[in-house]
Amino acid sequence: MPRKLQPHARKVVGTANFHIFLGWLAVLLGVASGAIVGLYFHAETWAGGYSSFRRRMLRLGHVSFFGIGFLNFFFGLTLLEIGLPDQSVRVASIGFLTALFTMPACCYLAAWRKSLRQLFPIPVLAVLAGVLPVLFGWATA
Repeated sequence: MPRKLQPHARKVVGTANFHIFLGWLAVLLGVASGAIVGLYFHAETWAGGYSSFRRRMLRLGHVSFFGIGFLNFFFGLTLLEIGLPDQSVRVASIGFLTALFTMPACCYLAAWRKSLRQLFPIPVLAVLAGVLPVLFGWATA
């Protein structure tokens, strides 16, 4: 018979499972976005050519799904192993969730309009808002 979890433990496990799910969802989105842009990679001049800013941003957007997805995945696994303070969990969860959606979006927006590259501090700060509470929470746990 499975043991009953206390409300706090249930909340942490729920958050952990949510981020593990997000990690796998991001992998799926990375595969899908790679398949879509991969249809055109054979054309040397597509999106301005291989070394063009637009094409680099499209590749970075595709890869960022994997990278930020793995961060969410590892955050979920970390929550299951390490007792972090509630505030650290809340802030890190919001940071990683925000990064997951804003990093690929910024990449694709910058590919569309180069001036939108100025939005990149948003996902970078979101990743920082995810990593720092984990490290500080771990140090104080």
